[in-house]
Amino acid sequence: MSTEATTAATTAAARIQIFEVSTLYGAATLAAALDAGLFGPDEAAEERILLVSNNSAIPETSVLLSEMTGWDRIITRFDRVISWNDTIEPHHPGSWTPREHDVPIWERLLRTAWELPDGPMDLVVESVHAKHSIALAAIFADADVHVYADGLMSYGPTRDRLNWNTACRIQRLIHLDLVPGLTPMLLTDYGVPAETVPNEAFRAVLDEISAAEGDRSALAALEEAEQEPTAVILGQYLAALNILEPAEEEELHARMLRGAAAAGCQSVVFKPHPTAPVRYSKALEKAAAEVGVRLTVLDSPMLAETVFHRLRPALVVGCFSTALLTAAAYYGVPIARLGTGTVLGRITPYQNSNRIPLTIVDALVPDIEERRAGEVVTARAGVGAELGPLVRAVGYCMQFKRYPELRAEAQEWLSANQGRTASRYVVRARLTTLALPGGIGASITGQLPGGRTALRFARKVRRSMRRG
Repeated sequence: MSTEATTAATTAAARIQIFEVSTLYGAATLAAALDAGLFGPDEAAEERILLVSNNSAIPETSVLLSEMTGWDRIITRFDRVISWNDTIEPHHPGSWTPREHDVPIWERLLRTAWELPDGPMDLVVESVHAKHSIALAAIFADADVHVYADGLMSYGPTRDRLNWNTACRIQRLIHLDLVPGLTPMLLTDYGVPAETVPNEAFRAVLDEISAAEGDRSALAALEEAEQEPTAVILGQYLAALNILEPAEEEELHARMLRGAAAAGCQSVVFKPHPTAPVRYSKALEKAAAEVGVRLTVLDSPMLAETVFHRLRPALVVGCFSTALLTAAAYYGVPIARLGTGTVLGRITPYQNSNRIPLTIVDALVPDIEERRAGEVVTARAGVGAELGPLVRAVGYCMQFKRYPELRAEAQEWLSANQGRTASRYVVRARLTTLALPGGIGASITGQLPGGRTALRFARKVRRSMRRG
């Protein structure tokens, strides 16, 4: 081996790799990326550390990752596990970042407490906007930063301006191929390339989690029951986000159940979000009794994907949960949605990062109350190309200052889809503000010289309308 090769091998072997995680789904994504060699062979790192952050409002009352089915399988990829909550106690991961002049002190403290040697480091975080990710990137100011995205938000624009000391160190965005052919927008405004976790690697990790022995009893009765068409309803926490009223969310779940029954499902499994209140199950029980289906509320600490693997449902229904697309992309299960139109009209501000997942699910997945018999959404290769213009148009309208190069494409899509389709995804006030087709005065502003002049005119029109 040459001197240069020996030096390179020694340097690679000396790297410390810290992987920050807050969900089991995210941990599964990291495990699949490691298995696929996206972080090099095992010998490429001196040590791989899994840093667990519990971001719940009250971490002491939430389900720990260590209590979830399959966690013991995931952690075999890492040399040790460290709790971020314990490290920064009494601060909360969701609100704390170090003061600028304290950063060097925190780095020395963590390197000592975690027994980290000096030298090159890879820092892998699940969100560049989360407080714990911001804190870690600031503390380890010389580390190469890798961002992994395990949900549909990766297809949307970067939400906030990044600190340039962090932005210039981001090496890549690692993401799941949930919508084949659709390229993530996240971090492209900083020139960060995207890299896909191979489907077979992620599915293998999901199967490994599903095969775990823990909590088998939660699904045993369902597995042993007489084979009958079963639907899985995915609960979210829309009331907790103040998007829907609690009663509205209860009724939304009940409508999902009735839709599943109308589709021929005789059994329904409700997989609530961990923070969902118990009363949701009571509302569903009443709806199930009315339509004559068997209801099981599955509140055990396991991934929805474990339910898909073990039960092989005939249908999965949700609002805009990432698990909907996982069911279609990795398990080939028919999916349906409900409530996306209502939520699209209520989430604020327009830049809300949930808008892109909502848009993707609304455009791609059939409504359970309008679903035609036998209609199936599959992870076909061309679906991303079909959705791309819509997603980029909405992304531009969300963060137009970050993506000026998308304006022409957004104008083209909006011009071709004026009317009910465009107004469903981009509100008229936004179109007016940006002087885009469909906005008030768009035909006038389109003739004005210069984009800035047009935008100023459009804003004056909108202000005058408000005063009127």
